[in-house]
Amino acid sequence: MKKMKALVKARPEKGIWMQEIPVPEPGVNDVIIRISKSAICGTDLHIYEWDKWASKTIRTPMTIGHEYMGYIEKTGAGVKNLKPGDRVTGEGHLACGHCRNCRRGKEHVCENSIGIGVNIDGAFAEYLKLPAVNVVPLDHRIPDEWAAIMDPFGNATHTALSFPLLGEHILVTGAGLIGSMAVAIARYTGARSVVASALSDYRLDIAKKMGATMVVNPSRGEKISDAVKSLGMRGFDIGLEMSGSPKAFIEMVSNMYNGSSISLLGILPSDFEVPWSDIIFKAITLKGIYGREMWETWYKMEQMIIGGIDLNPVITHRFHIDDFQKGFDVMESALCGKVILSWD
Repeated sequence: MKKMKALVKARPEKGIWMQEIPVPEPGVNDVIIRISKSAICGTDLHIYEWDKWASKTIRTPMTIGHEYMGYIEKTGAGVKNLKPGDRVTGEGHLACGHCRNCRRGKEHVCENSIGIGVNIDGAFAEYLKLPAVNVVPLDHRIPDEWAAIMDPFGNATHTALSFPLLGEHILVTGAGLIGSMAVAIARYTGARSVVASALSDYRLDIAKKMGATMVVNPSRGEKISDAVKSLGMRGFDIGLEMSGSPKAFIEMVSNMYNGSSISLLGILPSDFEVPWSDIIFKAITLKGIYGREMWETWYKMEQMIIGGIDLNPVITHRFHIDDFQKGFDVMESALCGKVILSWD
């Protein structure tokens, strides 16, 4: 049996291990993708650190990873629209195709969704098996490294474009990597101003490079309300909550304009006092965000990249896969943007 290298969560403890495992074979409607580049996600870091969420969610052993690009190596007998050599990435959520949401075109909220690298073996391997329906062929104008981070770019796109941004004042709380990509999307689509907040000066510097009008670091005593005054506005029109922090969410709500809207990507805890009175009396619209809309988000991502949006500032570190530990070490430090792992 042919073997391949893979990063495997082999044991229920902190760490990740390079192992040799069997190369997968495609089912009738599957493809095998030869991985060229992958990226480390925050989810991968949770699994690496084996936190409470990971210990409840991940079965071991499992190959992790869900941000990648590569080339089709082999196709199943039923695959007609793809061929070996095609340059591709893929949607990491596998929808069942038969639940109510799938049947009405809302596969991103499939009630039976399965996650690559979370529920089944993922893309930190030389080869990945993926249903052909989840494959996304790549336009030649999309660079390999950008293709490898289209999964988180899709989260940012879904979050940012859930409400019209043209001419609006935008607040991004939790300007980490997805938040910084949302900053770039807001500027690309014509926002009047984009204020980004985070607790890390390193990450805020990335947000500025991605186009933030102003940045706020609450750990330094800076306040979002001061940004409102400085920019001469009455409040923000659109909020993009990426942090999962109750303090950030409460401060966001207090600085929103009447009739504004908030997209919620960060996972807020259930045990804090939500400022419902402000939300109701300000008539604020809330929308929870999960993953990427299949497939509208992917079309929008592709067009923004082709149209000139710049994702380079968010990619800060590059390692060969044999140096994967350096990648996870820098992710743990939080002094990084996206970390790219090369399999070539």
